[in-house]
Amino acid sequence: MSIITLTTDMGLKDYYAGVLKGAILRQLPEATITDITHDITPFMIQEAAFVVKNSYKEFPEKTIHIIGVEPDATDQFPHVALYADGHYFIGADNGMFSMIFDKNPDQIVELDIKQESEFMTFPTKDIFVPAACHIARGGTLEVLGKPRAQLTQRIMFNPTYQDNWIIKGMVIYEDNYHNVVTNISKQVFDEFGKDRKFMICFRDEDYNLDVISKSYSDVPEGERMALFGATGYLEIAVKQGKASKLLGLRHLEPIRIEFYD
Repeated sequence: MSIITLTTDMGLKDYYAGVLKGAILRQLPEATITDITHDITPFMIQEAAFVVKNSYKEFPEKTIHIIGVEPDATDQFPHVALYADGHYFIGADNGMFSMIFDKNPDQIVELDIKQESEFMTFPTKDIFVPAACHIARGGTLEVLGKPRAQLTQRIMFNPTYQDNWIIKGMVIYEDNYHNVVTNISKQVFDEFGKDRKFMICFRDEDYNLDVISKSYSDVPEGERMALFGATGYLEIAVKQGKASKLLGLRHLEPIRIEFYD
């Protein structure tokens, strides 16, 4: 049984997500369709990349992942299907895939699919779905289009360093609970910090933190906290509160960690 996942910025108010599933089931009634999310911030490919990067490995190999965020094709950013890390991915090569994978995929093709509709406004349904169903039926990528040597490159924001004392990072994602995720990984924190004392610093120094908790249960309700979440990146939260709003932390908001002896 084929598994097809959906990641889009369509939301659930309109009929788009439902139509997408209907189009899959019309071609492949036995498909298992899983929503990763339809609530990506509109056109935010960095957010889509973060979500897919941290979710696709939980699915069985050969799962097909449709990503309908900034899905329109251009001469520079064609529609592609690719095979990487045991999974298939379909979307526009707008730089998003280069932020998901640490190396070039095993195979990439530029899609050459003639859509049935005369309207060019729904490529996720009219282009990506037929490609996914072809793969799900056992079809090869070569049939879908011509080979593409590499992906369009767009670098996910990485932390920077000042001397041997400061890591400078930023907010890269806000979840449904209004916890925020930074681009500072536990690996970077451990290697740079070397067990030194530290202070996590925000624009408003009244919110600074010098402790990293192990779980959300480590602090009382309403208390701010920092912890390394399931993604492996530093998260800032307020227990049963809204850290992004209460602490004024928005997308790309700077955060730094200062170390001292």
